[in-house]
Amino acid sequence: MMKYLLSLIVFIFFTIYSFSQETKVIEIIQAGTSIRNSSAYPGATILMKDDTKKVILFHDGAKIESDISYYYPSKNSFKAHGRVIFSQGDTLTMTSNNFDYDGIKRKAIAWGNVELVRPDMILRTDTLYLDRVSNIAYYNTNGTIIDNKNILKSKIGVYFMNEKKYNFKSNVKINNPEYTVISDELEYFTESDIAYFNGPSNIIGSDYEIFCELGFYDTKIQKGYFKKNAIINYDGKIISGDSIYFENEKSYAAASNNVIINDTINNSIITGHYAEVFKSIDSVIITKNALAVSIFERDSLYIHSDTLTITGPDENKILKGFYDVRIFKTDVRGKSDSIHYNQTSGLIKLLKRPLSQSIVRNLSDEEKNKKNPIVWFGKNQITGNEIFLKSNPQTQELDSLLISGNVFLIQKDSISEDGYNQIKGEKLYGSFQDGKLKNVNVVKNSVILYYMHSDDGEDFFGLNKLNVVRSDVPAITHIDYSARIQSVNADDNPRYHQLIKKFEEKTGCPVIVNTSFNVRGEPIVQSPMDAYKCFMRTEMDYLVLGDFLLDKEDQPEFIDELDWREEFELD
Repeated sequence: MMKYLLSLIVFIFFTIYSFSQETKVIEIIQAGTSIRNSSAYPGATILMKDDTKKVILFHDGAKIESDISYYYPSKNSFKAHGRVIFSQGDTLTMTSNNFDYDGIKRKAIAWGNVELVRPDMILRTDTLYLDRVSNIAYYNTNGTIIDNKNILKSKIGVYFMNEKKYNFKSNVKINNPEYTVISDELEYFTESDIAYFNGPSNIIGSDYEIFCELGFYDTKIQKGYFKKNAIINYDGKIISGDSIYFENEKSYAAASNNVIINDTINNSIITGHYAEVFKSIDSVIITKNALAVSIFERDSLYIHSDTLTITGPDENKILKGFYDVRIFKTDVRGKSDSIHYNQTSGLIKLLKRPLSQSIVRNLSDEEKNKKNPIVWFGKNQITGNEIFLKSNPQTQELDSLLISGNVFLIQKDSISEDGYNQIKGEKLYGSFQDGKLKNVNVVKNSVILYYMHSDDGEDFFGLNKLNVVRSDVPAITHIDYSARIQSVNADDNPRYHQLIKKFEEKTGCPVIVNTSFNVRGEPIVQSPMDAYKCFMRTEMDYLVLGDFLLDKEDQPEFIDELDWREEFELD
């Protein structure tokens, strides 16, 4: 028994000794008066101020001033009232109406007009819990944080003093002269001014609004990265994607994966894998399976390509598409390598990829034409080097059509089950009525192949072919496919040969016209003066004399005393 009592006494002594070693006792620095009221406050020493002295207590580096304090030595705690000032060095000061402090746990509760001040911020709330062990302060009765730029409000807030970080929850709001942040939950670092969102959040700027459920935002430079239902409303252009990067100073936003850009002003939608928006220059680029839809009252225009760009102000939008372009409307379909669409004028250009001369020379005509853009109008298929579609900007109904270079039109014969009428030429002009291609005019080197039927359509006579093209240079080709040509050898006439070679590189045609230098009825020029007179009398633009090139616009006024048409008799 004695052994047990001795052990118990040793244990109690050791506990008291350990407590005295680990726990610092609250010190009374000063007080105006000191009394005891055991019936009302058992175990407490009541410390009160007087006219010259406030109550001052000290514990573990912290000083607490008050009007009245109820000090409990056995519990190493106190309760303070009146104007309570808690200060910890020169880094933290807190004022309140009431203050409860546990010296053993080093925890405090302040309530009534609480204000915590640090060099970089001020925190105001009704009730604040302070944990000096972990250096954490928190509130759940609405709080306001004021720093050098922002005013932050929330229902619940936790302040991690070592990390200079806040956790805000419920009704979180950041007010800044340039923007406003509204969130369900966010982390805010006071030194870096960076906010991390962990719930539905809105950032509202002067000309933008951002929504996300996950992400971060640098409030100092207005730059951030957003995920989970991320959306930016950029002056009427609503951008969404799996993730969005935003930089306000550069008026720039980039979206990745499942990107949708809804242009509410121009009534259009763009989708793709990746997009960049440059607001200051009214420019958008979207790549990887890009699709633009222009929505109109009667119809919509779909444009699909690998890459799309949209530039220009709202009153003059230009859309460009590159690589494997597809277009679709109720009345027209088409494909090309690239597209140029002026949304204001309603002009669509379908173009093929430019090829070098070396590649072109190695391609057959059929291979060249396969690279040309194609459009379909009902049963009509038309190809050419360049295709221009003009629509009414108001109604978006097709108005006219121009196809330039290597035109080929094929149409299902209305009677024959497997017959196709065909037209070739250099240019095609077409017009539309009620969305249908009604009139077509094919000019220059036209070839028509069509099916011939009886008037009642029952009998098939065969095929008819009109305006057969005899060669690539039909102007000099006779009906029997012959031509009067002269060849030029590089050894015999290198200068003339080089001229023809350069002409071929520019035009693709290795032939130039060689004719006498004179006008009708005039003898062939015999001297430089004869050549100059003929040059100035006619509508020629340039004259080459040896190594000299004469531009008519650079020549002095030429006074011709006699019209050459009167001087020489015409036959």
